[in-house]
Amino acid sequence: MNYWLMKSEPETWSWEQQVKTGSKGEGWDGVRNYQASNNMKKMEVGDLCFFYHSVKERDIVGIVKVVKKYHPDPTDKSKRFGMVSVAAVKAFKSKVNLSQIKEHPKLNHLALVKQSRLSVMPIDKKSWTIICNLGGIK
Repeated sequence: MNYWLMKSEPETWSWEQQVKTGSKGEGWDGVRNYQASNNMKKMEVGDLCFFYHSVKERDIVGIVKVVKKYHPDPTDKSKRFGMVSVAAVKAFKSKVNLSQIKEHPKLNHLALVKQSRLSVMPIDKKSWTIICNLGGIK
């Protein structure tokens, strides 16, 4: 299993909207960055992803899992980009803010800190565990 972080602007697609899609999940459409797209191409069904509210909030708010591998994104008229589909798994008991991640000495290597504009990025297992603990889940 692999671990990831996926960013969404809550005004566009929020955690609450994701939860409402249930186990069928929803396509993570609209990604137009090649590095983020390549990261989604590596995702497997069952991989877990942090759901991150970007822009104003900058919080990890929950966990989603990949329920459908990379497939065409119907919102991309160029047909260059695809998407994965994800379903909500669990909300964090406490949101984990970007400032907490930046201040944690074992998390400052993450792409979330180093490449702040990247919308889909890998997370190593040790960092996953630390962030889950900060969010109040095991």
